[in-house]
Amino acid sequence: MSIAIRETLSNTLSFWEYLSETEKLKLEENSYPVNYKKGETIHGGDQDCVGILLVRAGGLRTYMLSEDGREVTLYRLSAGDVCVLSSSCVLSNITFDVHIDADYDSELVIINSDVYSEIASTNIHVENFTNKEAVARFSDVMWAMQQILFMSFDKRLASFLIDEISRTGSVEIMLTHDAIAKYVGSAREVVSRMLKYFASEGIVELQRGGLKVLDKQRLRKLVTM
Repeated sequence: MSIAIRETLSNTLSFWEYLSETEKLKLEENSYPVNYKKGETIHGGDQDCVGILLVRAGGLRTYMLSEDGREVTLYRLSAGDVCVLSSSCVLSNITFDVHIDADYDSELVIINSDVYSEIASTNIHVENFTNKEAVARFSDVMWAMQQILFMSFDKRLASFLIDEISRTGSVEIMLTHDAIAKYVGSAREVVSRMLKYFASEGIVELQRGGLKVLDKQRLRKLVTM
């Protein structure tokens, strides 16, 4: 078994120290590395039990599809995060379809769902970890829904731009209007109109394939107004 996989499991799974040697070996033998290119689909809504996803590098986007085909981003994952919603056989009460794409070129370690579920059924530490991760992700989902339902679009867009600056460490956000629309759960035309308004107010500068935030304080004030 690859040392890199063993290190990923031990560093990412907080229950690792509570596993027996037999359980550790079983998880190691049933985990494998996978690389995905940016934009590649990792989990389609109709694909059951892809496995437990451990993000080693890059990032993932989890979203739902509306009836008219609009993508609503639920949450995003980065290096060191774990996704359990891709395994419906581990969380049997999941009754909605989630889709997962690679946000960037990404390296993952995937744990076989059946093996993970078997260990979780007999080890309370694994079960607690799984439930905690599921609750955290559903909390992210509720936050996304709250923003869409109750927050005005200018605040949602401002909040997204602030989060992107924090996440990337740069005021230059190299995302198209279409990509931003997918992240904030809106239409590209709506995003374009609001960004043009932000630009007219001197808050952002529109660039080819992205934008540059000129006034972070104005964005923060928009969110808190």
